[in-house]
Amino acid sequence: MSRAPSLPSHFSTVEQRSVANHLGLWTFLATEILFFGGLFVCYTVYRIAYPAAFVAGSHHLNFWIGTINTGVLLTSSLFMALADRAVKRDRRTALRWCLLATWLLGAVFLGLKFYEYGEKYHEHLIPGPNFQLNGPWKPQIELFIFLYFTMTGLHAVHMIGGLTALAWLLWQNHRGRLSPEHPAPVEMVGLYWHFVDCVWVFLYPLLYLIIR
Repeated sequence: MSRAPSLPSHFSTVEQRSVANHLGLWTFLATEILFFGGLFVCYTVYRIAYPAAFVAGSHHLNFWIGTINTGVLLTSSLFMALADRAVKRDRRTALRWCLLATWLLGAVFLGLKFYEYGEKYHEHLIPGPNFQLNGPWKPQIELFIFLYFTMTGLHAVHMIGGLTALAWLLWQNHRGRLSPEHPAPVEMVGLYWHFVDCVWVFLYPLLYLIIR
């Protein structure tokens, strides 16, 4: 039998705690939006300045890995939403499998992303002194690749944070600490996971779909 933890002394009601949880997380996500927003603005400025070079740079990305990863991440969001539904219906077994599926799909995403990074390394397309590329737009394409690594790398760091939070949820569910009376951890991690997925939904067309 799952048992909700006692209400902390600084909260008067469960509803007050829920409002505080959501306010805190949305404030955190707002700062993350500002952080990623700066990178998107930087990308937009250089994309307008060097449109042809950015199109050429996009040719050096693995379109199919980016596309598969998009499907993987969107599917993971589906399982995260099902996990939220499961905890509110007190279905601990379903919750465990949904959280595990979300975690595994997130791990697949990172595995494919690091594989793509490896491709860039072997092609000598890592920005810096060893960047090797022939053509008139070499500096501009190197800038595009730099933005690619910066934006997707930051996104990957957030993914690792999300996987850590999902592992913690699995442990909390194993110990019976998640229930319809205490679904807040699943809700909070779910909101964060959906945010990270939304960021990728913007990164995918900006980086991979320029040529289309």
